[in-house]
Amino acid sequence: MVHNKVVIIGSGPGAHTAAIYLSRAELKPVLYEGMLANGTAAGGQLTTTTDVENFPGFPDGINGTELMEHMRKQSARFGTEIITETISKLDLSQRPFKMWTEWNDGPDNPPARTADAVIIATGANARRLDLPGEEKYWQNGISACAVCDGAVPIFRNKPLYVIGGGDSAAEEAMFLAKYGSSVTVLVRRDKLRASKAMANRLLSHPKVTVRFNTVAVEVLGEDKPMGLMTNLRVKDTITGKEEVVDANGLFYAVGHDPATALVKGQVELDNEGYIITQPGTSYTNIRGVFACGDVQDKKYRQAITSAGSGCIAALEAEKYLAESESPESEETRPSAEDRSTVQPAAQEVGRGETKKDLKGTTGEYRQNPLL
Repeated sequence: MVHNKVVIIGSGPGAHTAAIYLSRAELKPVLYEGMLANGTAAGGQLTTTTDVENFPGFPDGINGTELMEHMRKQSARFGTEIITETISKLDLSQRPFKMWTEWNDGPDNPPARTADAVIIATGANARRLDLPGEEKYWQNGISACAVCDGAVPIFRNKPLYVIGGGDSAAEEAMFLAKYGSSVTVLVRRDKLRASKAMANRLLSHPKVTVRFNTVAVEVLGEDKPMGLMTNLRVKDTITGKEEVVDANGLFYAVGHDPATALVKGQVELDNEGYIITQPGTSYTNIRGVFACGDVQDKKYRQAITSAGSGCIAALEAEKYLAESESPESEETRPSAEDRSTVQPAAQEVGRGETKKDLKGTTGEYRQNPLL
């Protein structure tokens, strides 16, 4: 059994940003990047993306897989131990936290590793529809993120389609209208699930058409390596009539599935399965367990916001570890219950100053001597 101060579970921008900050703070983090964990390669959703044009620092854009390779190398450069294994079991009932790997540890064997702090950065996966042609044209016309991919050249001034009927679908369609020649939203039912205000905006948009009672049944395109999507076969759910339409882009807005099976029943989740963190922080309901990236963010889901939350998780984990080693830590550190009653804006004071929560418990923000 190996013990570490902090372990990171995940392999996306949040995980590697946390690793970079923690390793530079000389905390020797261990990062389990997984081996096709949740069916996704190490690097997370960005490995399924071609050109990333909205990540700062790359004016000419960068391939998603290449971006994650850069982050991984930076993590390793500062001393992060990266292990290509999947954590299959976590015991967060007491500290130190215990973890088992998928292939090398049986559930009844002693844990492979323990840690004083754990950062959960396991991400989320966009739901797919498994349409014929989907696998062939994924990222060659099909995407699950309009903000990520909508502005790339293959979609500009082309007919685009969005599948979904909620607020996310409406937002994606209106975003895509800036770039495509037209945007058509396919809604399975006879009405939108989006809020009334969002639905009105969508229906009144001059470049957007909403087709109710319509589903996509097949993606068509160029029959060559890396060929692009050119058409979409759609079906009227009432009449059963099918037709082939011109479509150079298809965007799924049917939801995401957060990878939280590992912590279900231990860490508090919302009704969609996302980890609940205190607003503006990475704190979960378990002291010493932090969450960052898409596993706790169902609103923005961007590489840059994931990286930012990874920074937050690292700084808060470092603070937690420093306080845990301090003799007065139990007296000065507010409990999770105390922290949950305070909004971040009310907690934030200056560095080195003290703050009081609503229950009168005094905690101290110490300046980190290592950063």
